[in-house]
Amino acid sequence: MVTNEQLAELLFPEIHETVEDLEKRYPPRALPEGAQVTRFAPSPTGFLHTGSLFTSMISCMSAKKTKGVYFFRLEDTDTKRTVEGSAQDLIDQLAYFGIEADEGYNPKGDIGAYGPYKQSERADIYKTVIKDLIIKGRAYPDFCTPEDLDAIRKQQEAIKALPGYYGEYARDRNLSNEERVARIQAGTPWVIRFYSNGNHDRKIKFTDVIRGEIELQENDTDVVILKSDGLPTYHFAHVVDDHFMRTTMITRGEEWIPSTPIHLDMFRALGWKPPKYAHIPAILKLDNGNKRKLSKRKDPEAAVSYFLEQGYPAQSLLVYLMSIANSNFEEWTIANKCFDLDRFPFSIKKVANEGALFDQEKMNYFSREVITAMPLDIEFQQVCAYASAHDAKLHGKIEENPEYVKTILNIGKQDKNPRKDYAKYADIFPLVRYFFDDEFEDILAAGLPFNPKLGKDIVKAFLVDAKEEMPFDTDESAWFNVIKEIGSKHGFARANKEYKENPDAFLGSVSDCAELLRVAIVGTNQSPNLHQIMAILGKDRTLARLQRVIDSL
Repeated sequence: MVTNEQLAELLFPEIHETVEDLEKRYPPRALPEGAQVTRFAPSPTGFLHTGSLFTSMISCMSAKKTKGVYFFRLEDTDTKRTVEGSAQDLIDQLAYFGIEADEGYNPKGDIGAYGPYKQSERADIYKTVIKDLIIKGRAYPDFCTPEDLDAIRKQQEAIKALPGYYGEYARDRNLSNEERVARIQAGTPWVIRFYSNGNHDRKIKFTDVIRGEIELQENDTDVVILKSDGLPTYHFAHVVDDHFMRTTMITRGEEWIPSTPIHLDMFRALGWKPPKYAHIPAILKLDNGNKRKLSKRKDPEAAVSYFLEQGYPAQSLLVYLMSIANSNFEEWTIANKCFDLDRFPFSIKKVANEGALFDQEKMNYFSREVITAMPLDIEFQQVCAYASAHDAKLHGKIEENPEYVKTILNIGKQDKNPRKDYAKYADIFPLVRYFFDDEFEDILAAGLPFNPKLGKDIVKAFLVDAKEEMPFDTDESAWFNVIKEIGSKHGFARANKEYKENPDAFLGSVSDCAELLRVAIVGTNQSPNLHQIMAILGKDRTLARLQRVIDSL
């Protein structure tokens, strides 16, 4: 008679450690009471998804707010989907957003005592636990071919039975050990399946940190836990890793809720206390009136790289995501007049259990606020980095005269009510291109948007006098008084109120005069403070532009 121990030794002769040895190697962490050990565990299958950034932010905040540990684990057991270099990209992009692990996987060498933190390097750990499960009769080799599994599926469909490999449909779960040994020795390919004692007619309850009590069907599926390539499946690897890395709370997407009974079944079979689960709601998109998850195929904003390429400051996206994570965040920012996430009393229990629609307008609102509040030196540094990577024209202007560009960015920044023109760094060059003479020529060639109600003769006469009489060595109030006088000579009211009271008596108001000057000097009727713009351009360039426009009329 072949014992379970003999079967386990035949399958894994190279494994000499025991689960008890692993418990000693990875002891419970010495942390303060209430400290959470959390993780972000992506697969290296491509870009960082916005939803993944959302999850990692919540995971990181949960650990830091409780003086715990946040670690990074690379789940690379699905070798067919692995994208070369994407692991480093994930680490770099998370670091850009200030989400850096206390320990975990790093291509240059792991940090921390609970590794390896890359699943493909943990094969012996998984096999040690599987060997123990086989000895206990809670795992077994399965010899089904894809054709065998397809036949089982068709059989279930024919009688409308629940699909899956369970109970009477688990063909190889009740093979004798003698039969198993014979097939192994004959070279028949095998995988290892978990032996479940569950019943799908029973319910299992667990408490989700975000959603409260959840009730689902008990797991009775004998899921594959070790594939034919010697690597574990996600279900099993997650259970083993989170136990031996001493994870206390698993934050992951809500799409994993249906799989939780499988994981709890494994924890129970192994005699381990499961971590808490916090299933994060998806970020949604409205599509033809229907809500759906952000899609990497359909939605550019599904990829974090979209925000980097558009030049959103890292803090802007984090602030927006925090407004989704905790509904009291926006109120807190108003009361505290800041967007410092380290100061915000984040609570995972306040995370909504329903997905939030991605709101581009709200994202832009927060980004404008963040950029406006940012110290000039930091903003300029970020603008330079963005332009170097994504905006050749702006980068060229910075290279020519960095202090000039910095001065442009500072317009109105120190005002009591500063302008909030930029939601992202991609907005900057189109809005300030008139500061550069070559760009102004292109603007002029395209035609200037003067008020169509005013004839060319009126516009030209006003600009000629403005060029001759406008002061450049006075404050804004004195300068504006001169503009009023010039306008009055040409039939414009000195005050808006005066014009409104008797519009038929005037060509327009002093505001129309200021707009004529604005269009002539910057080529648009929308811009920051014109007096400040003229100060940056300087007297000679301002007068040269006025003359250039006068000659074109």
